[in-house]
Amino acid sequence: MTIYDPIASLLGPWSTELHWYTILLRITLSVLLSAVIGWERSSKRHSAGLRTFILVSLTTTLTMLLDQFLAVQMGQPLFVLSGAAIIAASIISIHSILFSSRSQIKGLTTTAALWSMGLIGLASGAGFYTIMCFGFVAVYCVLSVFPALEISLKDHSNHFEIHLELTNSSYLKDFITVIRKLGLIIDDIEFNTAYTGSGLSVYTIALSIQNKDLKQYKTHAEIIEALSTLEYIYHIEEIKM
Repeated sequence: MTIYDPIASLLGPWSTELHWYTILLRITLSVLLSAVIGWERSSKRHSAGLRTFILVSLTTTLTMLLDQFLAVQMGQPLFVLSGAAIIAASIISIHSILFSSRSQIKGLTTTAALWSMGLIGLASGAGFYTIMCFGFVAVYCVLSVFPALEISLKDHSNHFEIHLELTNSSYLKDFITVIRKLGLIIDDIEFNTAYTGSGLSVYTIALSIQNKDLKQYKTHAEIIEALSTLEYIYHIEEIKM
């Protein structure tokens, strides 16, 4: 079955063949597109930035080109190296997940973006220009356009988690009483043993909003700001997933 690629059709038959100029084109496109995504991540102070994204995409592009070259030499498709590249990109992505000192999971979006960029790199190396471009636009839109919508949806969700630091464990009962009066339900409480000996009692608490007024008029940030005024709270913040 012949796969029709509109962009390759516009460029001409040469773009689907394996020549030094098509290799240069595919590598250039891979570097340019991954640089845009890397810049977007880097501008938001994420650990995996410009160079990481370029290297992941470039590696998968070169791998796919090498796979194609070997397939031509041996007369049959291999795709062993490209499969290994996907696994390698996944491992790199997993290692990009970082945990902050306050139990917040960070790097999940960058992890997914790295893995996506690896697949876009494979598409570039294979000469699937339309898939590459559509994939790039989709990834870029998810990273740059959707965050505002995601923040709004999360901040008005009925469920959220908080990181709570109390000056003494005896105040936990008082805190629970206060949040119940506010119309919040406790779904789960987990004591954080990492702070043992610090003089603080630290908890991760999952909450649900029951009060209709809170659901309609209050965001998570406003609720947390009100709770932070309690004198026995050393620190409180929402855990962003």
